[in-house]
Amino acid sequence: MADARVQKLAQTLVEYSVGVKPGDWVVIFGHPVAEALTSEVLRYTLRAGGNPSVLYGLGSTSQIFLEEANGEQLKFLSPFERMPFEQADVFVSIDATENTRTLSTADSEKQKIRSVARKEVMEAYMRRSASGELRWTLTQFPCNAFAQEADMHLSAYEDFVYSACKADQPDPVKIWNEIEADQARLVKWLEGKKMLEMHSPTIDMRMSIEGRTFINSTAKHNMPGSEIFTGPVEDSVNGWVQYTFPAIRLGREVDGIRLEFKDGKVVKVSAEKNEEYLIKMLDQDPGARFLGELGIGTNYSIDRFTKSILYDEKMGGTIHMAVGASYPETGGKNQSALHWDMICDMRQDSEIRVDGELFYKDGQFQV
Repeated sequence: MADARVQKLAQTLVEYSVGVKPGDWVVIFGHPVAEALTSEVLRYTLRAGGNPSVLYGLGSTSQIFLEEANGEQLKFLSPFERMPFEQADVFVSIDATENTRTLSTADSEKQKIRSVARKEVMEAYMRRSASGELRWTLTQFPCNAFAQEADMHLSAYEDFVYSACKADQPDPVKIWNEIEADQARLVKWLEGKKMLEMHSPTIDMRMSIEGRTFINSTAKHNMPGSEIFTGPVEDSVNGWVQYTFPAIRLGREVDGIRLEFKDGKVVKVSAEKNEEYLIKMLDQDPGARFLGELGIGTNYSIDRFTKSILYDEKMGGTIHMAVGASYPETGGKNQSALHWDMICDMRQDSEIRVDGELFYKDGQFQV
């Protein structure tokens, strides 16, 4: 018998996260491991009157591509890769895998070339998302591979995921609307503010948020939410950060990251593990060494690090900062093929001050 939580999550994704309307072209991207959720998203899309296209991907195909592709093939983007981001009305991505480390030994230079080749697609996705032309959402299906990464057995991990997504509640949409209203007061308080400072044993940074917008992010784009985030003024970031948790990108884990910023740009880089890979990613284009996002996680149902950025960046009591591309809806202007979130724990001896006022202390909002 199907897990009722899967059905409830699918319904929430279709009706709340992307709001499928009759006639929408809805691209659903899934993985065979996530067939149960993909099928239910298809069902609710059809019930809502959408026109679905279901695409499946495998980690092994990406692995083979990076092993075998030559320079020209790495730079080639087919129309099929562009269309969901340039033409679809709705994009639903359901991530799953049989092995989270499939790409951990892939050639980092090839990954860099491929990332740069996809820059136009990323820009189209960000532009259309900001204008409302493209409604998208991303979630992960709770599978064994993700459970292993989180050091949990599958049934406990499923409970964790559905709790974070509110799919274990009688009315998830009602809860997400309540979260949205609560976060709206934080965003309202931040309107018109100019300078933000963060201090803790692992961070000492200052940045301008003048003229920038904080976005109230619930579960419209990422399921689960929630967070508030903005794009800091590009040349205003100064200070240093020692990220608390490993940063994971394309199966590669980089640990012990320390970045130092001067006038917006990363000028010093170090890492205890995979430092060379980190530097390559930061050197892929001029925008990759600038900060594209500052976010504050507000989902206190997420109470542990799981090695999945989708959950970890929303963890209540943490902040995350992404090097690379800004989201245009924040007013951010930084452009890059990279957008890499990295997380800092702020639950002890930490504070965020905005224009000198205490906004956040030891993982809790003070306003």
